[in-house]
Amino acid sequence: MGLDALVIVLATKFGELFWIVPPLVTSASLLGAALTYWVGQTAGYAGLPRLVPVHQLERMKARLDATGVGALAIAALMPPPFPLTAFLLTCGALEFDRRRFVVVFGLMRMIRYGTVALLVRHFGDGVLHMLETEGVQAAVTTSIWITVMAAVAFGVVLWFRTRPQTA
Repeated sequence: MGLDALVIVLATKFGELFWIVPPLVTSASLLGAALTYWVGQTAGYAGLPRLVPVHQLERMKARLDATGVGALAIAALMPPPFPLTAFLLTCGALEFDRRRFVVVFGLMRMIRYGTVALLVRHFGDGVLHMLETEGVQAAVTTSIWITVMAAVAFGVVLWFRTRPQTA
C-alpha cells in the first residue's frame, strides 16, 4: 500500500503532470524488486528456506513451474498482503530469466500504478481535499516512515541470514 499511497499523493499534487508519476514509482518498485531478486539468487534454492517459509516456498515454486510469466504478472498486480517479497526471492533462487522478470514485473507495475494515477486524476479534487487534512497527512507520513524502517530492517535481516556461516 505504501507505493500506491505515494502515487495517490504525487498524482494529486502534480495535477496535469500526473502521468509522470507512474513511471517514476514503477522505477523505484522495479529497483526494489531487482534487489530482492538478487538476494534470492545469491541465497540460491538451498538457502531459500531460511528466508521463506517452506509451505509458501513449495506453493510458489509449483506456481512458477506451472505458469511461469503469468504467475509473475499476477503477483506484480496483487495488493498487500500478498507475499510479494517471498515470491520475488523465489524467482531469484529459481534463476527465473532476468530479462523476462524485469520486463513483465515493470510492465505490470506500470499498469497498476497507471491505473491508480488515472483514478486519482478523475477523482482528484475530492482526494486532494481529504489528503490536505492534518490527520491524513500525519498518517501517510507515519506510514511512509514505518515502511522505510521496515525495509531497512528486512534488508539487514536478509543480509545476516544470507551471509556464509563461519564455524
